[in-house]
Amino acid sequence: MYLTSSAISNGVIEDKYGKRGNCFKNEMPTYSLPFEIHDAPKNTVSFAFVLDDPDAIPVAGFSWVHWIGANLITSFVPADASRHASFIQGKNSWGENLYGGMAPPNAPHIYQLHVYALDCLLNLREGFSLNELNKEMEGHVIDKAILKGKYDN
Repeated sequence: MYLTSSAISNGVIEDKYGKRGNCFKNEMPTYSLPFEIHDAPKNTVSFAFVLDDPDAIPVAGFSWVHWIGANLITSFVPADASRHASFIQGKNSWGENLYGGMAPPNAPHIYQLHVYALDCLLNLREGFSLNELNKEMEGHVIDKAILKGKYDN
């Protein structure tokens, strides 16, 4: 299984998916990046995903979660899907149940999109936490993939 995104060119995330974009909620960028899942196992029932920023650890003290979703049943997520989601979304590190785009405060950061192919739908509700997602996925991950992209400060 592997991931692609039209929002990432030569390893760089386009400006419109972060702090230099046009869509915001309380100063948080909300225009979510598109991605596509390729070659998922045939027995995949759903996908879960986490977009995080481990480069935020020195600044925030933890890997900043920008977007978290579960019970995705399609392999293509279009741009701005977060505001019109057909899947459930968990709380990001801003405390919102939607995409919170890139806004590195101190230097360029490398963002990681983790996608998990699952053998079931997960028993989660809108606003779930990363810990809840990890607990629900235990024993159900049949494949996983990571896509990375850089966003300049």
